[in-house]
Amino acid sequence: MTGTVIDEALVARALKIRCVFLDIDGVLTDCRLWLGPDGTEWKTVHVRDGLGIKMLLRAGIEVAVISGRPSAAMQLRLESLGVSHIALSTEDKLPEYERVQARLGLDDAACAAMGDDTPDLPLMQRAGLALTVADAHPSVASRAHWQSQHNGGFGAVREAADLILAAQGKLG
Repeated sequence: MTGTVIDEALVARALKIRCVFLDIDGVLTDCRLWLGPDGTEWKTVHVRDGLGIKMLLRAGIEVAVISGRPSAAMQLRLESLGVSHIALSTEDKLPEYERVQARLGLDDAACAAMGDDTPDLPLMQRAGLALTVADAHPSVASRAHWQSQHNGGFGAVREAADLILAAQGKLG
């Protein structure tokens, strides 16, 4: 289901969301790593995605980020946006998803998960709303309830935030 199609079932799922789980590489970034000769890594992020995260938080919707890779820069970026649930270097994402759920007292129906590749599928299959990016791996795109029009790292998270906030009547 693409970002342009919003049906009643999708709105019903989005209405229940109280926490959005995000991946980093391929969702908040364009999935590329810039590697320096000294081993430093650089990533780019889209300012609109940051605003989407802030909008969710201001609307009372928690945001959690679970990524398989470490990134001091992304840790700082996410903290500066107000994200308090951050788990990096976490290849098996499901236990962290369950920890955040328990901390917040949420069931699967109250959670959305946005991923782009197969490590994200366990969360997406459990969450009440499975979101993905336009350039997701086909095995992920076929299992999502909704797919953005934008590629990962190019405003897809903002698009997802708009979807959820619009469904809840909180998009101002």
